[in-house]
Amino acid sequence: MIRTALALIATILLAGVQDATAQEVTLRLQHFLPATSHTHAGFIAPWAKRVEEASQGRIRIDIYPSMQLGGRAPQLYDQVRDGVVDIAWTLPGYTPGRFPKVEVFELPFVAGTATATSQAVQAFAEKHLAEEFAAVHPILFHVHAAGAFHMRGKPIRTLGDLKGLKIRAPSRISNRMLAAIGASPVGMPVPQVPEALSKGVIDGALLPYEVTTALRIHELTDSNTEIAGPRGIYTAVFLLAMNKQRYDSLPADLKAVIDANSGLATAQWAGEA
Repeated sequence: MIRTALALIATILLAGVQDATAQEVTLRLQHFLPATSHTHAGFIAPWAKRVEEASQGRIRIDIYPSMQLGGRAPQLYDQVRDGVVDIAWTLPGYTPGRFPKVEVFELPFVAGTATATSQAVQAFAEKHLAEEFAAVHPILFHVHAAGAFHMRGKPIRTLGDLKGLKIRAPSRISNRMLAAIGASPVGMPVPQVPEALSKGVIDGALLPYEVTTALRIHELTDSNTEIAGPRGIYTAVFLLAMNKQRYDSLPADLKAVIDANSGLATAQWAGEA
């Protein structure tokens, strides 16, 4: 009788352990670009699929592009911090002055290729940004390829051509840079750029080519001007982050799946995408 009871208890406990390790979770990932964007199709969606496959289907990631769950792009960091979403892909620079250390990579002519700079910012983050981003669980940091001037009307051929023109700036660093060379910077997130161009609110925008097709920038501008040389005039730092409490609540084996798709190698992939 006693042996039977012990066997029954062991069976129940083992079933409980198996249920815990077989836990399935659904994570909501929100970002501000359209589903047709290069970043969504080339990195965010494939990353989510890779996580799902590595977890053998126990992690499901539902992606909400174009802020489908509500809010504005500058609110994404707070959304993931507060658990409004489980994962967010965003720009720290959309909240000027809040994350000053990471801005060093957005200084003019600092960034090299997107791949190399993404690896550099990830390595820097792992050593120096834990406190600055302590409210979330950073999955990775990366950058885009060097941006260019996308202009309405007269093309930009010299610095003098920028004088007095209203140019969209993605961050406070690029804002200061534009002001220093005589332009009139207008800070705004990427989703606002098409309307601002179409209504003449801005004369042009600093943007990476990766977003221009999805936002139809080529239909709203007349010329593109790149800066010659191995270093770009600007880049922007992106963050893929998870809600800290949501990450901590995962069983160890699912945390390991997230961890295996985080860090330097994944940042390199994001830079190459």
